[in-house]
Amino acid sequence: MLILTRKPGESLYLGDNIKLKILNIQGKQIKIGLDVPDDMTVYREEVYLKIKEQNRQALESSQQDLLAAATLWLEKESK
Repeated sequence: MLILTRKPGESLYLGDNIKLKILNIQGKQIKIGLDVPDDMTVYREEVYLKIKEQNRQALESSQQDLLAAATLWLEKESK
């Protein structure tokens, strides 16, 4: 992990088109401004992790559904 020190009002760039600016520090909270391309999605970590888990569950369900369908198809073919 890269660790950088920035003061309020200072910025840093990620590549050519992502700018992070420290807006304010108050107690244990830091307010960050992000300039990102319009087509880039930004998630808070807890939302991102929830989406990943839901996608994993959906994939697992899809695989189970496919196996069930294949079993039914094989049963139908053997009759």
